[in-house]
Amino acid sequence: MFAERLVLVLSGQRPMHWVARHIANTAFDELARLAELRPLCTDGHRPTIHRIGHYQPHPETYEVFARIATGPKLRALAFRLTLGADRKWRCTAVETSAPTPSRT
Repeated sequence: MFAERLVLVLSGQRPMHWVARHIANTAFDELARLAELRPLCTDGHRPTIHRIGHYQPHPETYEVFARIATGPKLRALAFRLTLGADRKWRCTAVETSAPTPSRT
């Protein structure tokens, strides 16, 4: 569900404040920078999550990766979720890749 929220923010369909309470301070700045660039925005195509996976390097940390289709292009989205002292999960890192041609 969080990946879908990030996709909507990074494609310009939702504002940053829509996910702000789920983002830690350092990741908030990075997401704000990325959101301005709208890396998942394309000419009329709505981005969709094609594949998602995760790795748990620590019991209180998940590293999530997803393949995002934006029209005929594929992009990668990666983010880290960390369980805070308040027992709430927050995104502590986020990044995207450059587009690559889709395999159909």
